[in-house]
Amino acid sequence: MAKAPPKRPKHLLLDEDAVLRGQPKKPRDPGQPRLPFDPMPDRVEPCLALLAKKVPAAGDWSYEVKWDGYRLAVHVEPSRVRILTRGGHDWTHRFPAIEVAAKALGPSTMILDGEAVVLDDKGRSNFGMLQAALGGRGGKRVAGEALFYAFDLLYFDGHDLRGMEQQERRVMLEDAIGGANATIWLSDEIEGEGAAILETVCEFGLEGIIAKDRRAPYRSGRKGDWLKLKCIQSDGFVVVGFEPSTKVPGAISRLLLAARQGESLVYVGGVGTGFTDKMARDLRKQLAAMPAKVPPVALKRKNAVFCEAVFVAEITYTEMTSDGKLRHPSFKGLRELADNVDIFELKKQAPGKRGRGEMSPSR
Repeated sequence: MAKAPPKRPKHLLLDEDAVLRGQPKKPRDPGQPRLPFDPMPDRVEPCLALLAKKVPAAGDWSYEVKWDGYRLAVHVEPSRVRILTRGGHDWTHRFPAIEVAAKALGPSTMILDGEAVVLDDKGRSNFGMLQAALGGRGGKRVAGEALFYAFDLLYFDGHDLRGMEQQERRVMLEDAIGGANATIWLSDEIEGEGAAILETVCEFGLEGIIAKDRRAPYRSGRKGDWLKLKCIQSDGFVVVGFEPSTKVPGAISRLLLAARQGESLVYVGGVGTGFTDKMARDLRKQLAAMPAKVPPVALKRKNAVFCEAVFVAEITYTEMTSDGKLRHPSFKGLRELADNVDIFELKKQAPGKRGRGEMSPSR
């Protein structure tokens, strides 16, 4: 038996040849609810990834490349763009290309969470190249060549999205930034099984991956909604001094490094590789300008020059030895202690015992 044709909605004209049109617009009933307007937050504390040793075995997770750069929040406001660091410092002037690209996303208002990077010739993010583009710690240069990988959308057109699930925010992020921007890129989700993705990423020489709980809202701090899985050990250590070079005039031979142990700093060794002669001179100039009145760590070494504990060095290494020293360390770059960077944390030991360090979760 043939089905009857669907009934024409009553509000449409019945004349078959007439142009379809709706009923005249009625004035809004003031008693009807309105969608709430959320003022744009002046700043959002970032969601931080918790260091994990294994890919999660259960749950609904997405995977992205872990980018090695500066964590930034890009605020696209009605009359301006603000680019804030993880610690809340306004670095809009340091990333002019990202600022211009963010303005082109308007007239929508939004807050993008992501990472500023400089890519090497193989498309890998390189923190040292980004630092060079910025002129080093305290440098005066601007990183015009930096790209911004956006990986979350926290606010959009009058609505705070942090209470939404990650997978819902992701869909809105993809719509918000599109794919035509030459400077602001979408951090792609990688399809597949987590362990296989991590293995492939490591083969490409990347730092690791970030796993994100698709069902989780955006929560500031380190709640376990995001996990970080590394290919190599890489952490931040406080620079407490240096040893002058006897081969390169005006340069350092080694940086002296410390980890946190409670409220104290503990010496964990030095690093003498990973920087060029020019970098070694620049580092000595920066550190010598801030001498320490009191050594930050208990270390007796004739040629040690101590500085204020205001710099954090990104270091790659193979392991932390049983006596609490870095094995095969290599220097990547300097970060700002004042910008809430993560520092390697040593476990407190019972009196008379010494053990391995425990890493604090990183960015």
